[in-house]
Amino acid sequence: MLKVAIIGLGAIGQRLIKNFTEHPEMEIVAVCDPLEELLNDTVQALGGIQGFADYKELLEKAEIDLVYVAVPPKFHFQIVSDCIAKQKHVLCEKPLANSLEEAESLYKQAKEKGVIHAMNFPLNYSVGNATFASYIKKGYIGNLRRLELKMHFPQWPRAWQQNDWVGRREQGGFVLEVGVHWIQQIQKIFGPVQLVHRNISFPEDASLSENGILAVLELADGTPLFIDGISQIAGKEEVTFTAYGTEGTLALYNWSDLYGGKLDNDLEKLEENTPVSSLIDELAKALQNKDADLPDFYDGYQAQVVLEGLRN
Repeated sequence: MLKVAIIGLGAIGQRLIKNFTEHPEMEIVAVCDPLEELLNDTVQALGGIQGFADYKELLEKAEIDLVYVAVPPKFHFQIVSDCIAKQKHVLCEKPLANSLEEAESLYKQAKEKGVIHAMNFPLNYSVGNATFASYIKKGYIGNLRRLELKMHFPQWPRAWQQNDWVGRREQGGFVLEVGVHWIQQIQKIFGPVQLVHRNISFPEDASLSENGILAVLELADGTPLFIDGISQIAGKEEVTFTAYGTEGTLALYNWSDLYGGKLDNDLEKLEENTPVSSLIDELAKALQNKDADLPDFYDGYQAQVVLEGLRN
């Protein structure tokens, strides 16, 4: 069995616990969080495994193969660096770090030490997103003319994100929290992008994250990518990614519902039939020295280059 430790037991850290515990080749043997009640509840829910309030103590005492780091972004750099120094394989939450310099350093550290370094980008394991990429590769839309990403949030942070950081400028905001997923996917499917122009707005409270962004980016061949993001508005949440081509259009609504249509036709729901693995399956392969499809720290760094340009 592959032994896993989880550092950070908030809403994000809790999400993968079920996936790890249900996997036949994975076993959670230790968890860490400074909040005593949360730590104790998780330890008991997992059958009385090892629990630590200090991650450094976990790294010293627990016998582990992989560490899943699910703490807020500003703590990624130090914790992941310490994991790498201990020769532990790492799965890190997005964004990779809290600055471009930190992200680049983490990638270089992991590469130098030869540890597996993976990012949790769930869209890579979505059937809808995989089918979207397949349609693009097959030329369903013809030649690409334009990409658009819409991120509209009536409330930010959303109801389930009420914590000390996700709504603040230092390490939160929807551009960082949501945009990072799509920047990584766009670069995976279409190649590198670079920022051309952006207009970003903030509330009067200087500690709070952005409440609006309009940005223009370009693929290597000059194809434009438009980003339209806004929060604190009337209406429903909308996260939509659309590719317009010379022969048709493909769109992912609500993150992963695939719609498409040829010219002169309405968009209709398309069958999502591209087989995908899971993040945990791919981690298990990598930990057993098998070929695996895992976004790594380099992918995280490349996404962060774009994100820091957008957020400035």
